[in-house]
Amino acid sequence: MTITRFSFPTTIHFGPGARKLCGPHLAERGLKRPLIVTDKGLAALPLMAELMADLEAAGLAPKVYGGVFGNPTGSQVMDGAAAYKAHVADCVVGIGGGAALDVAKIVGVLATHPGDVMEYVWDHPQVRAIDEKRVPYFVALPTTSGTGSEVGRSSVISEEDTHVKRVVFSALILAKVVFADPELTLGLPPAVTAATGMDALTHNVESYLSPAYHPLCDGIALEGVRIAARSLATAVREPANIEARADMMMSSMMGAIAFQKDLGAVHSCAHALGTVCDMHHGLANALMIDTVLAWNVAAAPAKFEELAHAVGVTGGAQGFLAWLKQLKQTIGIAPSLSAAGVRPEQVPRMVEIATADICHQTNPQPVTAKDFERLFAEAM
Repeated sequence: MTITRFSFPTTIHFGPGARKLCGPHLAERGLKRPLIVTDKGLAALPLMAELMADLEAAGLAPKVYGGVFGNPTGSQVMDGAAAYKAHVADCVVGIGGGAALDVAKIVGVLATHPGDVMEYVWDHPQVRAIDEKRVPYFVALPTTSGTGSEVGRSSVISEEDTHVKRVVFSALILAKVVFADPELTLGLPPAVTAATGMDALTHNVESYLSPAYHPLCDGIALEGVRIAARSLATAVREPANIEARADMMMSSMMGAIAFQKDLGAVHSCAHALGTVCDMHHGLANALMIDTVLAWNVAAAPAKFEELAHAVGVTGGAQGFLAWLKQLKQTIGIAPSLSAAGVRPEQVPRMVEIATADICHQTNPQPVTAKDFERLFAEAM
């Protein structure tokens, strides 16, 4: 048996009002000039004014960089790094969904290290090293419950011209502290709650199905599935239900912790949809998950039995897949790729991108280009 290294290092303050702890936490560490990294939509909301006021009340001098939008690109990171230097910042506060937090994780790195962000992606032929001593202090406040980026050690950034998603991967970009406040998700509209919630569910399911060895993650993933199963529909139906919002925020973080174990072909398909169709990542996962999982049953029947048990249904794999299909319908996910606007002529490029994507390397069974072609066709 090989030796495997496990790590769960992130400090998390979880619960309604946790955001109020951010300012005092930074002040206690002698930090004074935070750069707040967020997206264009959030930057203009009262929530941002409240955060600014809280930080100022703690004796800090914050500045907002609100240049994140869509699937974030390298230029958004570099603009944020320039904002960090212009403010003479000494720490980064990331607040927002997965896109804003992915940018926030590495803005400080690019402000204190040479080169362009794309030179730090893990598969760059001369990937630049990150110097731990130069990485600014970074804390995260998630406002969606999907990617779990706040507890992740990767930053997904799209290339400017091709829109291909690239990944900066390092434990050094982990948030030092996460302030996970479900009150920050109360304003999410039902469609966003549904898509991000399906993202969290997909992370938990795919990481559990991954054949990689990580029993710690398996336990977290199964409980993440259980929590999402009991609360996702409620969070969509009752947006002000703080218990359901808290459950989804927890499931989101659990999914991101669990996918240290890696993911599968659903995510390879979703990355292709994001690149070719500029589709929201959570929606892309939601549109592909049942098609891909139905194909994966033969490779992991016992695990599908456990998933059925976790969501509270009988009938093993088929019971779980039927539950999944009904959940998608209940929360308003489009019934097919074509219903979501995907066109048949886009499929060849999607197949190419999905095949090149690393996530399917830990799918329960091997995936070829022909398999992706068939899966996309079935999901159309």
